[in-house]
Amino acid sequence: MKEEMEMFLPLQDLLLEEENKEQEQEEKHYPLQELIPNDQENKENEHDENSNRVKAIEEIIGYEFHDPILLQQVFTHHSYDKGLSSSFERLAYVGDSVLNFLITKEHYFSYPDLDPGKLTRLRAVNVDTEKLARVALKYQLHKFLRHKIISLSEQIKEFTNAIVEYPLHSSGLIDAPKVLADIVESLVGAIFTDSNSMDTTWKIVKNLLEPMIIPDALPTHPITQLRELCQRKKFSVKIRDFWKETGEIEIVVDEYFVGRAKYSAKSVK
Repeated sequence: MKEEMEMFLPLQDLLLEEENKEQEQEEKHYPLQELIPNDQENKENEHDENSNRVKAIEEIIGYEFHDPILLQQVFTHHSYDKGLSSSFERLAYVGDSVLNFLITKEHYFSYPDLDPGKLTRLRAVNVDTEKLARVALKYQLHKFLRHKIISLSEQIKEFTNAIVEYPLHSSGLIDAPKVLADIVESLVGAIFTDSNSMDTTWKIVKNLLEPMIIPDALPTHPITQLRELCQRKKFSVKIRDFWKETGEIEIVVDEYFVGRAKYSAKSVK
């Protein structure tokens, strides 16, 4: 009988040990399940995040959207592949046209004595890539952009450092990240689409574009300056274009080589 009891006890211990192991395995599953949020929680968190982003952007620009989904499009680059909304290309297309019209109208009535050539140059420097990129940087709009552009942070850093030397405009001497300008153009398109009003759009856009460049501060491109100088001095000037091959141009004045310039674009498509 004693021997039977001794044989039974180890067996009982083994059974208890197995039971404890099963219990431990079950307990390990509960914390794991708690760490995985369900779909409803994901949707609620995403909704709260989007709402906060919309409110922050509306405070910056001073306009409340009737359709906040437009802002999701404004701040979604095509490199962002979550598929939550369309990217900003179509709104940028609208914004580009609206912006050019609004600036043209403003300059036409503000400067009645300005000839068409200077009006065109004045409009260009107020709506070109560099000017709009400065606007995006001033209001930190790029921080709301959803994207997967690896090089964007470095480009923005370079642009930020470069504009210190040219507080208003560099007249093409600074390489501005195109995606920054795209954000502003798409934002203009979204405001116009949402408000369906040129007057409302101009009220917001005019504030964003300040300080706007006026005729007295209109910068002149270095090549234009060179041509004007040579014309006054009665020198002939030639521009040898090696843009497609090396990204360079060479300057020749009265058959003498005087300089070379190189430009490397870093725009993000």
